[in-house]
Amino acid sequence: MPFPDRIQSALQEALEAGTFPGAVLTVELRGAVVYESAVGRRLPQEPDSAVTIDTCYDLASLTKVLATTTAWLLLLQNGLAALDVPINQILEELRGTLIGSATVGDLLTHSSGLPGWRPYYERISAIEAAQPGFLGSTEARRAVLSYIAKEDLQYERGSRSLYSDLGFMLLGFGVERLSGESLDLFSRRRIYDPLEAYPLTYAPRQPLRLHIAPPESKLSIAPTEEDPWRMRTLCGEVHDENAFALGGTAGHAGLFGSARAVLAVGHAWLQGRRGERGLLEPSLVRQFTTRQQTVSNSSWALGWDTPSSPSSSGTLLSPESFGHLGYTGTSLWIDPVKDLQVVLLSNRVHPTRRNERIRAFRPLIHDLVCRELLNA
Repeated sequence: MPFPDRIQSALQEALEAGTFPGAVLTVELRGAVVYESAVGRRLPQEPDSAVTIDTCYDLASLTKVLATTTAWLLLLQNGLAALDVPINQILEELRGTLIGSATVGDLLTHSSGLPGWRPYYERISAIEAAQPGFLGSTEARRAVLSYIAKEDLQYERGSRSLYSDLGFMLLGFGVERLSGESLDLFSRRRIYDPLEAYPLTYAPRQPLRLHIAPPESKLSIAPTEEDPWRMRTLCGEVHDENAFALGGTAGHAGLFGSARAVLAVGHAWLQGRRGERGLLEPSLVRQFTTRQQTVSNSSWALGWDTPSSPSSSGTLLSPESFGHLGYTGTSLWIDPVKDLQVVLLSNRVHPTRRNERIRAFRPLIHDLVCRELLNA
């Protein structure tokens, strides 16, 4: 059996096991796409909804690296920020609060002391019921910032790491405050347009339509959950409830895109990590993608994760690798030693987030890619 067939068989077996209703796997090796496959349907009950390599997915927490972390590197690169600056010097609403003394670096390494998650969308939804139009408004974003400002810290800053959506919400607000434009606009103007990373976009306020693609394109969007809170199947609107309450644009979630678009941003990071000049300054890329030693027992670099044991990256990627996951069933892992990128996009949360089979599949597929493609 030729090597691509083994990878295709693994994808098909995962599909049949109910790991996801559909998925796209794209692999770049030494600067060229060497493997690309799509399996399944966007909607299992619709025979004409086959997934293609151009299908767009809700990228969930890949937003943290493809938008927010990349934005912060650019801000540092342009002398507009520093890692050791307390966040309260950027967001003055945090002055006098417990979280205010956390630095940009603390937030990027998930070591600020903030809890991982809070259901702020429930508070925003309650206000929306009394004040229609509040959800997604500027006032709603201010309210969420005030909620985070009042949080008690869960541990001493810098003593350990706890993966935190709240910290990345603050980082998203910080990009907007320093740049003077929305995270959506900053990311599009400073990252995706220069890299021609299309389609890659936030879906602010309204469900995303195919305007993210050229008119002649056949792009489609994979649905996520049959959401009991919004009482509809989500398609083209962000799955993450807090990001939805913020209007669809947030530092922790909200991006939609195709595997090739994800690959384009990942390539800029890989290029920088290999010391090649491009959009991103190589010295900063190395700093951002190297595991930080300031926090004990943490696998986090700055925004990016690194392989640990066990890891979604499998066992065969180099220790110098860096990557990130998305809750909806997405992932990106980059190995600068092997000059390799692996993008897996799926909607494993359709029809329900209770499906956890992808946990076992991710390391399996990364190891299979390494065995089959690197040895070919």
